[in-house]
Amino acid sequence: MHVTATELKNRLGQYLDTAETDPVIVKKSGRVKSVLISSSMYEKFLSYEDAYWADKAKQAENDGYLGTQASADLLKSN
Repeated sequence: MHVTATELKNRLGQYLDTAETDPVIVKKSGRVKSVLISSSMYEKFLSYEDAYWADKAKQAENDGYLGTQASADLLKSN
């Protein structure tokens, strides 16, 4: 659903309810400015991001990255 910023302001409660099931795309001056989503969808996106970065960290370790503590210990021993 696409709405203008003015429509959002005038009918905020209605669009908050809509955002519980579908994203509400907010336009201002004809350009997309924001997307209103439910808190559960936001939490889901955060969990996806956390999983992505955890996977990247695991890949880095598998590729030979020592990690912060191991790097610090190695530097201290020299």
